[in-house]
Amino acid sequence: QLRFVESGGGLVQPGGSLRLSCEVSGFSLKDYAIGWFRHSPSQAREPVSCLRASGESIVYADSVKGRITMSRDNAKNTVYLQMSSLKPDDAGVYYCARRRMYCKPTPANYDHWGQGIRVIVSS
Repeated sequence: QLRFVESGGGLVQPGGSLRLSCEVSGFSLKDYAIGWFRHSPSQAREPVSCLRASGESIVYADSVKGRITMSRDNAKNTVYLQMSSLKPDDAGVYYCARRRMYCKPTPANYDHWGQGIRVIVSS
């Protein structure tokens, strides 16, 4: 059974940091890319970043370039999105999702999704 469990969200002050986690089960991270998407009132399910099955990451959102890092712990079946210097525009519901091997920016290319986790950036 496929499972995606996101954690690490919450309230953070502008300029702060968060690390989102996506723990998966039912498949191997060595066979699938994991993407992070953000849903906000201004934009529906925007691609943020993605980690290929090979372990290489891609950043899609120009607004976060230089401020995020994706990583993976195969032993824990977990993918991380480290975000720093957070801004109010970074707020939203973050989703992790999978697709076979390679990354794509379009949500429709991903076949399974987590339930989402909210990030609030506010003082």
